Amino acid sequence: MIKDYAFPSEGFDSGMELRDYYAAKAMQAFIHEVYADTIADHGCDSIARKAYYMADAMLKARKT
Repeated sequence: MIKDYAFPSEGFDSGMELRDYYAAKAMQAFIHEVYADTIADHGCDSIARKAYYMADAMLKARKT
């Protein structure tokens, strides 16, 4: 599987994967959205799963 990187550098095949970068950005939005209701009510695991679900959807949309 070819991996896409968020911050590629010529000659380097490492770094933050694009999926992780997208998930981090999505998680920021989810946390911001639910902060008023407290994160404890929604669960950190649930927010993390939603962030990767969103990241996977973004990667899929990027390929179409």
